[in-house]
Amino acid sequence: MDPEGKGPSELRRKAAGRGEDSSGDSSKHGYLDGRLLVAMPVMGDPRFERSVIYLCAHSSEGAMGIMVNRPAGSIDFPELLVQLNIINKSEQIKLPGNAESMKVLRGGPVDTGRGFVLHSGDFYIANATLKIADGICLTATVDILKAIAKGEGPKYAILALGYAGWAPGQLENEIQENGWLHCDADADLVFGDELDDKYARALRKIGIDPGMLSNEAGHA
Repeated sequence: MDPEGKGPSELRRKAAGRGEDSSGDSSKHGYLDGRLLVAMPVMGDPRFERSVIYLCAHSSEGAMGIMVNRPAGSIDFPELLVQLNIINKSEQIKLPGNAESMKVLRGGPVDTGRGFVLHSGDFYIANATLKIADGICLTATVDILKAIAKGEGPKYAILALGYAGWAPGQLENEIQENGWLHCDADADLVFGDELDDKYARALRKIGIDPGMLSNEAGHA
């Protein structure tokens, strides 16, 4: 997490790059924040093979997203709270259900020591939470973990370690080269528990049978 409480400032810069709030309608500008990227077989980068990424920000300054279908190894959320000194070890058994079962994901290859909480819009911290689209927000300060531990956090949330980032024009080029498809996001694909099924479900949402996927598919 961001120990200094700066919040997702890089996301705000990227959102500001198109001159509007990130929760606005960016589709008319050709930007894809608030949508899901789905990796194609031609991706060629093992870090993103069969990945589904929720785009948190996309503008002329670049793009930033969180992978939502990759577990972060054997990292346990309650144990992480202990390591961050948010709770004592003896308090683990007293955690609310959504904290005890909260997923810890590998959000991407950038800043892997930093945590980002992607969550439903029923929780907001001024100057720290970024509203993205369709009731989905992102908060990168320890305060949200403290709230979740107390049962005062958002109804739906995932904790991602690291993020995926693109330089200006890079994501557009990768899409042109059939590296990615994209589709509308929904809460189940973003927050759902069945991580292994998200890739196939995202393809079906686009209208593609995963078994028939070819390297020549077009864009959603």
